[in-house]
Amino acid sequence: MSKMATLAMVLLTVAPVAAPLRAQDAGRADDSVEALGGGDDFYCGERRLGQWFYCTRPKPAETVNSQPPAPEPSAAERLAAITRQLDELKARAILDPSEANVIAYVRFQREQLDRASTFSDTWQRALWQNPDIDYTLQRPVNTVAKRTWLDNRKADRDQVLTNLSQRYGLFYFYAQSCGACEVFAPILRSVADSHRMAVMAVSMDGGPSRDFPNYVVDSGQRARMGVSGNETPALVLFDTATKRTIPVGYGILSADEIMDRIFMLTNTKVGSDY
Repeated sequence: MSKMATLAMVLLTVAPVAAPLRAQDAGRADDSVEALGGGDDFYCGERRLGQWFYCTRPKPAETVNSQPPAPEPSAAERLAAITRQLDELKARAILDPSEANVIAYVRFQREQLDRASTFSDTWQRALWQNPDIDYTLQRPVNTVAKRTWLDNRKADRDQVLTNLSQRYGLFYFYAQSCGACEVFAPILRSVADSHRMAVMAVSMDGGPSRDFPNYVVDSGQRARMGVSGNETPALVLFDTATKRTIPVGYGILSADEIMDRIFMLTNTKVGSDY
């Protein structure tokens, strides 16, 4: 046999082994294996080695469309809901006063009373343990501490009022026909004498004053000072340094009220005494 015949027989024997994949096999390979770009078709496709040999990409996990959780209601919204429910139960118990409705309302109301009691108790304990937020240390409420606070305040007030006469004076607007002025005039006279404060009495109707004989008749002073209205008696503090008028009050005032108001208007900041 010639060499050519021998080679032909070898080719016929080997050819079926090296034949390409059949169509159905190729289809199955395409379905199960996704070859990477630029890969070896024989190495990755025909042999079907899979992703462990970097021939296929794993399929991404399917995402499930889930709804975002509803936001939690705020504390104010929760409290408003409790109030609405309490009002509803109360209205239901009043309009339809059955035993079940009344019991439902009373029980729910009791729950809220318990909650309020817990808050109040916690509030009190917090004040006891944190003196920086306890207002009663600045303005006592119990009898002993309040008495001490008032005594100290009165001593400070009297000292301040005694020194005020160097800078401040008082304008007293009255009328002879004013019955309240007859009651108020001797009270003002005693305060002025005890603290050596100058008082200028101004008669609105031209009549005299028994307690302030050195009066003057109003000729527009009240309007020029910016004191509105014609109410009597009227007490106005005048600052000689700034030429500013400070109304103290109208009507009958006690001696303590006069001194407290003058002290507060001249020596305390707004909001610091409450």
